Amino acid sequence: MPAKAPAANTRRAQKPAASATAATPSTVRAKPATRVSKVASIDKAPEASKTPRAKPLGLADYLQKILTTRVYDVAIESELVRANNLSRRLGHEVYIKREDTQPVFSFKLRGAYNKMAQLSAKALAKGVICASAGNHAQGVALGARRLGCKATIVMPVTTPQVKVDAVAAFGGDNVQIVLHGESYSDAALHARALEHKKGMTFVHPFDDPDVIAGQGTVAMEILRQHSGPIDAVFVAIGGGGLISGVAAYIKAVRPEIKVIGVQTDDSDAMARSAKAGKRVTLADVGLFADGTAVKLVGEETLRLVRKHVDDFVIVNTDAVCAAIKDIYQDTRSIVEPSGAMGVAAMKQYAARHGGQGKTYIAINCGANMNFDRLRFVAERAEVGEEREALFAVTIPEERGSFKRFCAMIGPRSVTEFNYRISDERQAHVFVGLSTQRKGESKQIARDFEAQGFATVDLTHDELAKTHVRHMVGGRSSLADGERLFSFEFPERPGALMKFLSTLPPGWNISLFHYRNQGADYGRILMGLQVPPADAKRVTKVLDGMGYRYTDESRNPVYRLFLR
Repeated sequence: MPAKAPAANTRRAQKPAASATAATPSTVRAKPATRVSKVASIDKAPEASKTPRAKPLGLADYLQKILTTRVYDVAIESELVRANNLSRRLGHEVYIKREDTQPVFSFKLRGAYNKMAQLSAKALAKGVICASAGNHAQGVALGARRLGCKATIVMPVTTPQVKVDAVAAFGGDNVQIVLHGESYSDAALHARALEHKKGMTFVHPFDDPDVIAGQGTVAMEILRQHSGPIDAVFVAIGGGGLISGVAAYIKAVRPEIKVIGVQTDDSDAMARSAKAGKRVTLADVGLFADGTAVKLVGEETLRLVRKHVDDFVIVNTDAVCAAIKDIYQDTRSIVEPSGAMGVAAMKQYAARHGGQGKTYIAINCGANMNFDRLRFVAERAEVGEEREALFAVTIPEERGSFKRFCAMIGPRSVTEFNYRISDERQAHVFVGLSTQRKGESKQIARDFEAQGFATVDLTHDELAKTHVRHMVGGRSSLADGERLFSFEFPERPGALMKFLSTLPPGWNISLFHYRNQGADYGRILMGLQVPPADAKRVTKVLDGMGYRYTDESRNPVYRLFLR
């Protein structure tokens, strides 16, 4: 399938290496007592806060601000519920703070409204403005309606219509929605320009003391609702507004309680910044937990996090999907990925530290989930909890070998089985098996090997989970010189065609797999046959396409099933 269009010229930065990988915990020091372990936007925010600050606020200042907020004009005191199933499984007392039950289904209403409620009548008369494609926008919209002021909300043109409609519904006639730019960054720059042009007040998603104080009321409620011992509170981090407010209140009132920050392995700006002692801008962020996908954290939030947050836990997509399922089983509520990050981190933290009888609290910070994304979540939840193991098994093409292999599987449930004849001497089988506990896949692989079946454990292989399990049997004698690449790109109308149009006309597409999984990003697996004259400029051309990509040509699952 030849490509038809010229190459793009813009160069893209490679995906930055995560501070910890999904398989191996690592440590990042945020302060002497702070670690980052492997287990991270609550709304994407302006790239930097330029508001000049006087003397930094201390814990006493923030305590006073939190105690005098006006969040309860619009927000509710959300429940702190015991998670019975998780408590039984982990051997600890597990509680979930239900911020998903707020009127806008997120904690964001607290900070946004408190900031707006602190403005003078003159400032309110001029109106407020923000940039957001999600929860912060809905909080500002509802706040504007409650206070009777005008709000301009700038959203990227790529924002799903369901989110645009939600902002309009919460704000009514008080809100003007402006669609501008392809990305959040474009929208934020436009909002800042309108702020200065029209004299409106910018309501920052996180890097503002009044916003931080509003979010801090979450911790005030937790300590009032649970007066007994608490060992740790787990808080998702994007720009840092929620954890800054939570940490400030807890350390002022109950300093013995650990505050644990949570980020995803592809959006860990706060963890990196805490380690570096200064704000670190990520070249790229993951799109699954879009509520915490922030490239640059706030100045004030970083200052507070470095002083008062005890630890970081880094989680991956599969762990978050498993946590969404865990929360559903305990509450019968479906939360967004960022809302489940606290539970994902708690499970990892508990496994690492062991013991029993601790009291852990996870803040469920939001439930603005796109329904179509549930297909992806359901598929990956079993892998995240390691209730499914994936293998590539090589079986001799001889009588009785297949029956012997099936006997090895025994009573286990087979979740997937893919095979197509391709060789006279041996067969490569892609098989999925149900498992009962974490780490079981390694033992199964050893058992297969002991019986003479060469086995590769693919349980943690992203290429296998995302693409190859759906396309086994794709060998071709015509694929000479093929190189394999996987790509990720924001899922939006026309994105796939734009992707295809960037390839040089002389390059042949020898393999192509795309599957819409209901997420906010698309994933493509593509084989390319490049003319010898272009071989040295492959990397330059792919960099210029502007999409995150990985060369999969040496991946063992590719060589077993597709090469």
